[in-house]
Amino acid sequence: MNNEIQLISDGDGLAVIGSPTDVERFLLDQALDRIPSKDLDLHRLGSLLGSGGAAAQVGSQLAENSGRWVKLTAESAQAVKKYGLTPTKTPGISHAMIGKPGEIKQWLQVTRAPGALLSGPMALATLSTVMQQHALQQQMDEIVEYLQEINEKVDDILRSQKDAVLADMIGVDLIIEEALTVRDLVGRVSEVTWSKVQATSMTIARTQAYALRQLDAIAEKLQKKADVGQIAKATNEAQPRIREWLAVLARCFQLQDGIAVLELDRVLDSSPEELDRHRLGLSAARQNRLELVAGSTARLLMQMDAIINKANSKVLFNPFDSPAAVRSSKQVATDLFSFRGRLGIESDCQTSDAKGWGQAAAEVRDKVLKTTAEGAVAARRLGAKAFDQAADALRAVDIDGDGVPDTTQALAAAKNAGSAIEGLVVGAAGTVGSLFGRKRVATGSSKDNDSQSTDDNPEVPKC
Repeated sequence: MNNEIQLISDGDGLAVIGSPTDVERFLLDQALDRIPSKDLDLHRLGSLLGSGGAAAQVGSQLAENSGRWVKLTAESAQAVKKYGLTPTKTPGISHAMIGKPGEIKQWLQVTRAPGALLSGPMALATLSTVMQQHALQQQMDEIVEYLQEINEKVDDILRSQKDAVLADMIGVDLIIEEALTVRDLVGRVSEVTWSKVQATSMTIARTQAYALRQLDAIAEKLQKKADVGQIAKATNEAQPRIREWLAVLARCFQLQDGIAVLELDRVLDSSPEELDRHRLGLSAARQNRLELVAGSTARLLMQMDAIINKANSKVLFNPFDSPAAVRSSKQVATDLFSFRGRLGIESDCQTSDAKGWGQAAAEVRDKVLKTTAEGAVAARRLGAKAFDQAADALRAVDIDGDGVPDTTQALAAAKNAGSAIEGLVVGAAGTVGSLFGRKRVATGSSKDNDSQSTDDNPEVPKC
């Protein structure tokens, strides 16, 4: 191929096949040289295709070219998305042929059909198997790095357990490592090698289930703690135990991936017609294991977040235990995030930070001030309403309708009320006066001789 390369993707990785110069140029152009990658052993791929005439021809062509497997991350997936990889007849496999025709500087899609190198009946199936093996080996390498980072000796952890199944895990580790070494040297997995390995899956599965139960038990125990002091102590004690069981789970995944690599080689050697179905079955089984681990660790993460929120809410009255509980919980959460990241489990949730005593006191103060301020606002509203009512009473009004305010509402009302009362009093006095006048006239005629009246000093009637 001249300035042409083939891109093959299985969803987990990308295979780039072409001349060594073209492959290197493409990786540099797309900034994929910084993504974790492995060399594709095309010589071995050619030998896996069989010994027929067509297979031998494809194998010889593959040997003349170079191949690179690149892990599909968000960055690398976006880089190759523009080339429009199309699905092939092989389940889960997409392909595109790209090149730089003429003087064009950009890579363009040349054809949608696989090139001559991958046109054989077993070529894509075999290549997809090799790609899956590379993805598993990359995952195994990342787990080794994780165990080195946390500095946990899994064998020591397993030896300290009394369960016989966990003790058997040490032997399983040795068997699988030996089989992988033989496979790398021989280039295949013989029936003898596979007979040593196939019985180890049960031990690994039981160990994984035991470790998950231990993590669930720790989460349940922490959930039952109510006192902040007890929570701080229990979380601090649980932190190293959680890290140990995470290390055991990581080791289980590493060994299970190693078995899958050996199993694919064995199926390719013994039953190549079942290769695609077996490859997809192994992927589904691994996804199921990931979901189990994701669920258990997610429960622990939610428990850590609940502890942090509870401790922060009580920091005002527990200024020492609450920060301690938060620190231990955040360390556990950090360990869980690191573990999930190494296994490719996405984590959307984030834990809260520790709340200091001063911050808690300030929040209480702000709450009090807010409540006081709200009360003051209500009082101001009530006072303003009373003032408005009082002001209305004192506001001048136009009584005679000449457009000029004469007096206030209150004074006018008072005058009106006074006038009404005065009218009532005058009316009552007039009535009473008229009654006394009539009586005085009646009695005056009978006493004319006894008294005399003058105009200057009239006689006051005696009652």
